[in-house]
Amino acid sequence: MHDHPCVCHTTNTARFGKQCPPRAGGVTDSFMLVRTARLFPLFISHHRRPFCTHSVRQTFRRSLGGAVATASRGLTSMEPLKTAQDPEIPTNKPSPTPAEPSSEGMSPAQTDTTADKEKTPPAGLLPGETVFKEGKASILFPSANEVFYNPVQEFNRDLTCAVITEFARELLAQRGVKVVVPGEKERVVVSLSEETNEADVQTEEKNGAEEPAVTVTVGEKYEHGLRVLEGLAASGLRSVRFALEVPGLQSVTANDFSTKAAALIARNAQYNGVSHLLQASCRDASMLMYEMRGKKERYDVIDLDPYGSPASFLDAAVQAVTEGGLLCITCTDMAVLAGNSGETCYSKYGSVSIKAKYCHEMALRIILHSLDQRAAVYQRYIQPLLSVSVDFYIRVFVRVFTGQAKVKNSASKQALVYNCVGCGSFHLQRMGRKTSNGKHMKYSPATGPPVGPQCEHCGQRHQLGGPMWAEPIHDLAFVQKVLSAVSGNPSRFGTSKRIEGMLSMVTEELEDVPLYYTVDSLSSTIHCNTPPLLQFRSALLHAGHRVSLSHASKNAIKTDAPPSALWDIMRCWEKANPVKREKLSETSPAFKILSTEPSLEACFTVREDANPQSRKRHLTRFQENPQAFWGPKARAKTGGGISTDLQEKRKKCQNKRKNQITDSSHLKDYPCKRFKQGTCTYGDKCCFSHNLEQTE
Repeated sequence: MHDHPCVCHTTNTARFGKQCPPRAGGVTDSFMLVRTARLFPLFISHHRRPFCTHSVRQTFRRSLGGAVATASRGLTSMEPLKTAQDPEIPTNKPSPTPAEPSSEGMSPAQTDTTADKEKTPPAGLLPGETVFKEGKASILFPSANEVFYNPVQEFNRDLTCAVITEFARELLAQRGVKVVVPGEKERVVVSLSEETNEADVQTEEKNGAEEPAVTVTVGEKYEHGLRVLEGLAASGLRSVRFALEVPGLQSVTANDFSTKAAALIARNAQYNGVSHLLQASCRDASMLMYEMRGKKERYDVIDLDPYGSPASFLDAAVQAVTEGGLLCITCTDMAVLAGNSGETCYSKYGSVSIKAKYCHEMALRIILHSLDQRAAVYQRYIQPLLSVSVDFYIRVFVRVFTGQAKVKNSASKQALVYNCVGCGSFHLQRMGRKTSNGKHMKYSPATGPPVGPQCEHCGQRHQLGGPMWAEPIHDLAFVQKVLSAVSGNPSRFGTSKRIEGMLSMVTEELEDVPLYYTVDSLSSTIHCNTPPLLQFRSALLHAGHRVSLSHASKNAIKTDAPPSALWDIMRCWEKANPVKREKLSETSPAFKILSTEPSLEACFTVREDANPQSRKRHLTRFQENPQAFWGPKARAKTGGGISTDLQEKRKKCQNKRKNQITDSSHLKDYPCKRFKQGTCTYGDKCCFSHNLEQTE
C-alpha cells in the first residue's frame, strides 16, 4: 500500500551491514552538515553498555580536540553538534522554541495552535535551513528537504503520544507517581451511552487517600521513569515530541542507521532543548535491540515506524521490550497485507492475506499474529491495547508479557479464514482448542473444516487465508482512558477531533467478532440497490443479533449473525426492491442465492439503537483528504539525494507496458540502467538518458 517517507521514517536496515536507500524526512543535504562533517566519527555510537548520562553543560564545554580524543576511545551516546569553537552553531540557546516559551504567562493551550505548524525563520539557522513545527517540536530541515514533511503522519504521532502518556500514567501510578499533563484538568470519563447519569460522566474524587509523593511532568527527566526507543528515527521528530509532550520519561533513544540522520537528530534535540532526555544513536536497529535484551537493559517502550514492512525488526523488538512493556508498530506495506501479494505476506508475516472487503482489519490481525508468534518463541505473549487502520497504513499498540502457561493459549488465539470467492461469506477455523478440566486446562487440536467443498449459499469455492489473530484487537478499558484524556484536553494535539472520532468508533466495535461485511458488497452480489445502513442494522437487531460499525471501513457491518441470516435479510430486501431475474445467469451467485426462500421475515423499521453515538454526534470518523495526493511520498534516492516529484514520475510510468514506445527519441526520457551500474559502453550514442538527476 503505501510506502510513506515522512519525517519520522528511517533508512535503517535490520540485519545487513549495508545502508539501505535513505528515507525521505530522515535524510539531510550534505550542505546542512558541512560544518559538522568533521564530527561524524562522534555520531557513531556503539551502545555496548547502557547510555552514559553526561551533564549537558559539561558536554557543551568540551573543545573539538577533546571531542575527537573521546571519539577515539569509543562513545556510548551521541555527542551534540554544538561546540564552543564552532562559530556557525552558537552556544547560546536560540530564540524561543515551543520547548521554551518566551512569555512566562503563556498557557499550554496557547502554544498548541495552528500557528505552530507555520514556517518561521528563527535565529541561529544554517543557510538554507527551514523549521517545521508540529505539536511542541521544532524540527530543522534543509530547504531542499521540505517536500519530505508528510502531514499525514501527524495523526500517527499525536495518537502515539496520547497512548504512551496513558501507558506511563498506568505504569507510574503503580509506583506511587502522579503524571501531570499541561492543560489537563480533572479527569473526565467519557461515555457514549445515550443516558447520562453519574456513571457516565464522573470526575476523580479524592477519597481521603494521600497524594502521590512524586509528581512528574513533560520535559523533566525522572530517574525511575520510562525508557523509550525509537528504532527508526530519521529526523527525530517523533522522539523530540516524546521528550516535550510525554511525562514520566527517563530517556528517549532516537536511533537511525544513517550518519546524516543521526547528526540531524542530535542537532534537533539540542535545538529543542531536550538533550538531557534524548540521546541520538547511529546503529543498526535490530542489533541495538538484540544487545539490549537483558532484563535490566530492556526498554519500556519501543516504537518502530519503518518505510514499508517492519517484519525484519519484530524478532528483536519482542525481546528488547521489558516485562509488560509497550510495542508501537506501523506497517505501510498494505499492498502485501491487504491481499495483493499473499505469498509475500506469508514470507514476511507467516500468514496468507486475502483480497476481500475486510482486508484492512485482516491486515491488523495478521501483524498481531506475527507479533504473538515471534514472542511465543521466547515464552512471551502479547496483549493488544489498540489496533487501527488509518489512511494508507496500520498501527498497533501491544504489551508484551512473559509466561510459559499463557503461551500455551497461543494456538487457540489464531484462526484460519475460509472466504467464498462468489458471495464473500467467510468462516473462521481456530488453530487449536482449549477446554477447562477443573483446575487444569486441556489443549487439543481444533476440528474442522467449518465449510464444505462448495459454499452453501452460492455454490462457489473457498479461498483459505491466515492464520491470523482471532482474539480482541483492542483493550476497551485502556482505549476509554485515552479517549477521555484527549477529549478533556483537545488543545493538546492538532488532530484531537479525529482521534476522538476514531477512538469513539473503536469503543463501539464488537470486540469478540472478527472481520466484517460491507453493505454495498452484499448488494452487489445479488445486483440489487443498497439498503440504507440504519435499516440494515435495524433488521439485524430485530432478528436478535448484535451489530456494530468498524473504524476500518465506512460501510462495514460487524455482527455475530451467521452468513445465512445476512442473506435472508438481503432476500427480504430484494423482494421489496426486486431485480430482473431473467437477466441473471443460472451459474451466478445472485441466481443461486435468490432462488432460495428466506427463512425469516426481516423488519427494516429503523430502531433508535441502530444509530451509534459516534454517528449521532457527527464525530470526525472518516475524514476527506484535505488536499490532492494526500498519502505516501516518494522514497529518497540512494546517497542522500531527493527524488523528483512523485506525480510526474507516476505520469511518466503510467501505461508503460500497454503503450509501447515506437519512437526511439522518447527513450531519452528514461534512465540507462547499465549507466547506473557503470557498465554502459555506448556513451553519447546510448538511446537512454545518462542524466540521472533529470530522470530519477
